[in-house]
Amino acid sequence: MILSIDQIHNYATDGAMVVRGLFTQKQVAQVAAGIEVNLASPSPLALVASGADDPGQFIEDFCNWQRISQYEHFIRNSPAASVAQQLMQSQQVRLHHDHMLVKEAGTRQRTPWHQDQPYYNIAGNQNVSMWMPVDPVPRESSPDFLAGSHLGPWLMPRTFQDNQAKWFPDGSLSDLPDIESDRSSYRIIGWELDPGDAVFFHMLTLHAAAGSATRRRAFSVRFIGDDARHAARPWRTSPEFAGLAQQLPDGAPFDHQLFPLLIG
Repeated sequence: MILSIDQIHNYATDGAMVVRGLFTQKQVAQVAAGIEVNLASPSPLALVASGADDPGQFIEDFCNWQRISQYEHFIRNSPAASVAQQLMQSQQVRLHHDHMLVKEAGTRQRTPWHQDQPYYNIAGNQNVSMWMPVDPVPRESSPDFLAGSHLGPWLMPRTFQDNQAKWFPDGSLSDLPDIESDRSSYRIIGWELDPGDAVFFHMLTLHAAAGSATRRRAFSVRFIGDDARHAARPWRTSPEFAGLAQQLPDGAPFDHQLFPLLIG
């Protein structure tokens, strides 16, 4: 998959873009099978991100590529890493982590507006996340992106269900604007998605998503490039890499078996 100059420019300007029909039916089926394996056998990092009173359920899990063969095969052999390389304008592409997101039919829980990078242990600007559905996703259930927000600043990360600041100290970062109260004042972009389509977005791009009336299974892969460095945090990152700070110094490149080199 060779991106056009316009696609690369639009990503640099907006911080998010869609690639239609990027994956084959076989690749989509492979990821769908991996998600079902994942749901049947969650990892210790799995969590339910919806309340007990939600008629559906929002389930997430992280960092399963080493134990779910379908995930690893897809990450190593699909065009996703090549697209990430072009968008990051990077010589190298490493896997940072995989992320499963399933909203069962009837889920009310919104994914609130947030940036991803403040939750992570990543410093640097060359990064990109890929988000792909294995079920059709109507526009009202697909992710929203605030165009241009990847250019900064970093904003305070908070817990999704109770809005608590558990990472950066209070006052060290600005709070997110109340986008939902006046959506028309912002340039919000997003797309209806079919299996095979994929959205790519920078880890600082503000994004959110509504609940889902139908089952919405999605898989995300987080890629990092040449300038990515380990940002050791004094708190538990999301996802957590237990013991990594003892193996990979703060400011070091991600040259570690947990973050395999995919291109370069």
